[in-house]
Amino acid sequence: MSYICSIKAIEILDSRGNPTLKVILSTNDYTVEASVPSGASTGANEAVELRDGDPARYQGKGVLQAISHVNGPIAEMLIGENVLDQRRLDMMMIAADGTENKRRFGANAILGVSLAIARAGAIAANQPLYRYIGGCNAHILPCPMMNIINGGAHADNSLDFQEFMIRPIGAPSFREAIRWGSEIFHTLKRILKNQGLATSVGDEGGFAPNLPSNEAAIEVILQAIKEAGYEPGSQVTLALDCAASEFFDKITGCYIEKKKKKRNEKYIERSSEQQVDYLADLCARYPIDSIEDGLDEADWAGWQLLSSKLNKLIQVVGDDIFVTNPKFLMKGIELGVANSILVKVNQIGTLTETLETIRMAQTNRYTTVISHRSGETEDSFIADIAVAVNSGQIKTGSLSRTDRVAKYNRLLQIEDELGECGRYMEI
Repeated sequence: MSYICSIKAIEILDSRGNPTLKVILSTNDYTVEASVPSGASTGANEAVELRDGDPARYQGKGVLQAISHVNGPIAEMLIGENVLDQRRLDMMMIAADGTENKRRFGANAILGVSLAIARAGAIAANQPLYRYIGGCNAHILPCPMMNIINGGAHADNSLDFQEFMIRPIGAPSFREAIRWGSEIFHTLKRILKNQGLATSVGDEGGFAPNLPSNEAAIEVILQAIKEAGYEPGSQVTLALDCAASEFFDKITGCYIEKKKKKRNEKYIERSSEQQVDYLADLCARYPIDSIEDGLDEADWAGWQLLSSKLNKLIQVVGDDIFVTNPKFLMKGIELGVANSILVKVNQIGTLTETLETIRMAQTNRYTTVISHRSGETEDSFIADIAVAVNSGQIKTGSLSRTDRVAKYNRLLQIEDELGECGRYMEI
């Protein structure tokens, strides 16, 4: 048996240069680590990421309070416990926190410990992490949803839609999917450079050019796919993350071209119905097979309309509306909202609750997309989760920045380990 001998958290930096925490857990035999990501575009109902609020340190974004909770009450509670008791230990932390949204200890504190326990449990069981979490049937390599043009809160450019992604659905294997994506990414860089557009990257590693419209971003990506030698639609499809809560005007109830408005340029306002029609029109004109957060997180009626129009045609993904929370997912299931859920471990705060949400989604025939956050670390835990639950899809950024590439590299390693037993993108 492996028992927890010590738990310690330290303050580290995420991919945006903001503080987050790393948990270092030692048993009687070995030591493991786990780091916690952080989002920029966050849902109102996410579990609480505890920040210090001290303007004298990191502009208020320090995480020393969360660290003190790991090093104090959480460590005191868990030292001496068996690392194989993942569910029980997660439930102990939730109960000790005692709040619905983990605001006492902080979801960042609890999650770091939860993930470290799982890593320790995998070593104790002498299994790779994906096998330990998912069991003997964990075998599906996910289709990467590669965010190659960044906008919204992830980039200082003119685009309100947050992510323009490619999905190499026609690739015969994960390693070939990565090759296709890399070739398209570098082709896109050349095209943008030739057009005199910026090739600097945003928070998730995609390019952040100033383009006049969402359609312009889509068109240049389609050009890159073709020039790289691939067929849009049959081999490579497009996916959008609108992150519509970021440009929804709660006063007027309209979806606005927020960045144009800020620059005092002519901008468009759309009602919920018009926003749905706009998204449906994009799908009719372009090879888009997945749209995430097309409407505001509180616009349930709009979501129902969007789902009634597009659920049978494409993947309609809920992120901010569900926040990886079984309560909100169940409401969506009952109302017929979306047909897919984005899964982010730090939205809910423990591995156990994450797996419960995934199980609920899959039971109700919702697809699942395992996702990173815009503020990432080089921890590759979510790559193992994607294979563990046979999600078939992962969203972890572009083909640059080590915080994104680390997840792809881990999946390449898993594919090699699985050998002939592995399958690509069976969902």
